[in-house]
Amino acid sequence: MLKKLFELFTAFFKVGICTFGGGIAMLPILERELGDKRGWVTSDELLDYFAIGQSTPGIIAVNVATFVGYKRAGTIGGIIATFGVVCPSVIIITIIALFISNFADIPWVQKALKGINVSVAALLTYAVFNFAKKSVKSILGFALFVISFLLIFVWNVSTIWIIVGSCAIGVLLAGARGQLSNEKSGGEK
Repeated sequence: MLKKLFELFTAFFKVGICTFGGGIAMLPILERELGDKRGWVTSDELLDYFAIGQSTPGIIAVNVATFVGYKRAGTIGGIIATFGVVCPSVIIITIIALFISNFADIPWVQKALKGINVSVAALLTYAVFNFAKKSVKSILGFALFVISFLLIFVWNVSTIWIIVGSCAIGVLLAGARGQLSNEKSGGEK
């Protein structure tokens, strides 16, 4: 059990080091580290965790770490994975706060942040494209994607309403298709 917890901590510590750009920008990093390299989650599971993490309070990376940690090792796994992902940020912010005054005014820091911003934009574009490619699997899904995009970017509708509306549409469609029962196909419980 200790080995599993140590693996959770180190995997999410690595992910936490690369948190520039936040949630969606981290999707490729999480997919590579947790899915491709370790086989802990599938792409579909990771997309589900991202969707839930985006819809709930907190930082997406922390929420995903908690979900994956819980899946791997229960409550203690969730706690250890969460600690692993936040630990690098706490260390970096503490060092900056302790040793460097006016950190943002240092010319090389400003230039580094400009470079990071460009990289984050590329990561976000890649992540959004892949997320859409994996999530939009039908004409109805594409229509929901386009409508959501227009509501957010053209009419400035709050994303909360988009999430609530999308959840309601998903539940209604699942109910209409008979997919809300607890029984598996074939009649088994």
